[in-house]
Amino acid sequence: MVQKPRKRYECLYMTNAHLAATAPVSLIGAGLAGVEAAFWLVRHGHALTLVEQKPFRRSPAHQSNLPAELVCSNSLRSDEPITAIGLLHEELRGLGSLVMRCADATRVPAGTALAVDRLAFSQQVAAALEGMPGLSWRREEAVALPEGLCIVATGPLTSEAFSQALAPLLGERLYFYDAIAPVVAADSIDMEVAFRQGRFQKGDDYLNLPLDKEAYIQFVQALRSAQKVQPHAFEELRYFEACLPIEAMAERGENTLAFGPLKPIGLRCPRTGLRPHAVVQLRQEDKAGSAYNLVGFQTRLTFPEQKRVFGLLPGLQKAQWLRLGQIHRNTFMDAPRLLGADMSLMEAPPIFFAGQITGVEGYTESAASGLLTAMAVQARLEGRAFVPPPPETALGALYGHLRGQLYAAGKCFQPTHINFGLFPPIPDRLNKRDKKMAMLARARAGFQMWKRNINCLKDKI
Repeated sequence: MVQKPRKRYECLYMTNAHLAATAPVSLIGAGLAGVEAAFWLVRHGHALTLVEQKPFRRSPAHQSNLPAELVCSNSLRSDEPITAIGLLHEELRGLGSLVMRCADATRVPAGTALAVDRLAFSQQVAAALEGMPGLSWRREEAVALPEGLCIVATGPLTSEAFSQALAPLLGERLYFYDAIAPVVAADSIDMEVAFRQGRFQKGDDYLNLPLDKEAYIQFVQALRSAQKVQPHAFEELRYFEACLPIEAMAERGENTLAFGPLKPIGLRCPRTGLRPHAVVQLRQEDKAGSAYNLVGFQTRLTFPEQKRVFGLLPGLQKAQWLRLGQIHRNTFMDAPRLLGADMSLMEAPPIFFAGQITGVEGYTESAASGLLTAMAVQARLEGRAFVPPPPETALGALYGHLRGQLYAAGKCFQPTHINFGLFPPIPDRLNKRDKKMAMLARARAGFQMWKRNINCLKDKI
């Protein structure tokens, strides 16, 4: 009997047969996208096997064995609906998002931003998932694709072994460099220097370290001359523009930081009554207020240089560093070229992708991507068409980005945060705030209509 030739993707499956799914769906990766997708599918009655490499293997950027670990900042950014990210928060809450539920439960003071106690957040996620009937865990590193329907949510730090398994499907691997900001012990900050204040008198959730012009220039010069972690010789150094290392910004000009993360706008030192030349802001890391991270201080400086250079800042001369900054390579795929309308690979329909590996950037965006992919998988399992959110919603705008709807011919796909530039424009000639309010009203109306019209949400939210 002549054997039929296997499809391209079929030959990639299972070098280790024990990874075969024990449920109709397997999901690889328990980051923000993975846990959101798992929670949605199991909550809607679909059994799932979640494959997670912790605790047996961790990437250099991960420190705990818990799911949904927040690797970089502890902030999910603004929670104000008039911002694009705040609107995305609102829509996710409206869908019963696990990530938003746990973020709200572990919130720490951060003004209008949604910042969390990162350990408590991951613990809440773990507790919510561990007891769910229909969800089974495989604690091992995936080195190949399992048989059957699979969601890949391995994130930007996908292991080398699994990246090699995906390479025949994804083609050339794309990447950019990302960095992590340092964390300092609260009781080692000099409170004779620091002052509590939010910008424009919006609360007092942030600690501020004021710099005069001389101290600022000294700091910039030290950043420029400091020793940095170098990439491998075969790697081109490429950064995500919204998360540049602080030393990379310093190299762009003497005043770049003063108009960027160290901008003093909206702040006045209570001891002088004056606006400082520059300000370093510190955001609370945990509910106990025992640790603070340096806002905007993601870095690729070597560890000894971080201690030396950041120790030059007023108020941090005796700092005890709980975590120093790191640099890591983030992997993402060319989603518009590779993924279909339901976030499955066009050349391998049983394989779906979710999270930062698809080209979304940010904690909330990753969770949103996981939820959308889970909805598409649910539709596939139930034999109906996936109904994507309308483009005027935050979820729809993010979906449109992954579909490449805003990319001109020949333009390279790049990761992005949610922003109002991804939304359909408002035709009226309005000022900036009125335009945002109009977008907000249009998004809310579109979201409610979409939510009513998709039968998979009935009686579940």
